[in-house]
Amino acid sequence: MSTAPPCPELPPAPAAVVVRTAGSGDVGAVRRLSRPFVREGALRDRTAAELALAATDFLVVEDGRGELAGCVGLRARTDARGRPAAVLYNFCVAPGHQGRGVGSALLDAALAEAGARGAARVFTATTGSGLLFLRYGFAVGGDEEAPPVWRASLDPARGSRVLVRALG
Repeated sequence: MSTAPPCPELPPAPAAVVVRTAGSGDVGAVRRLSRPFVREGALRDRTAAELALAATDFLVVEDGRGELAGCVGLRARTDARGRPAAVLYNFCVAPGHQGRGVGSALLDAALAEAGARGAARVFTATTGSGLLFLRYGFAVGGDEEAPPVWRASLDPARGSRVLVRALG
């Protein structure tokens, strides 16, 4: 009788997905989590110094071993019409945790925080399908209304699409 080959062990899922604000001690972990996505061209490369300056922009989820399972940056901005807005950036979930609720928990928390900060709309850019964002009510477009400083930082060579969602 043959036995099936052993399955690769998945990292333990968080017992309950808990989202928290990152601190300066999380900078290295955010950078390590982001690296594979940077190599794929899905995320812009950010130095450790850039991440350190923006550490508290990040919401993170830890796995059952204390490693980061996912992260997203949230920054308050003003849209092209001068209205309060927010931008989501550096959104990534470790491959072993995708499809396990980590991305949804991060997006729920980021949208709630953006609303609490008074943002009327939330913008993001993606090089991928953006399916999670679309399921959460984001729509393709809004380039001309996006926060000008953020829009100017997007690299056209990466082929990013701007997505936007109204809050409230």
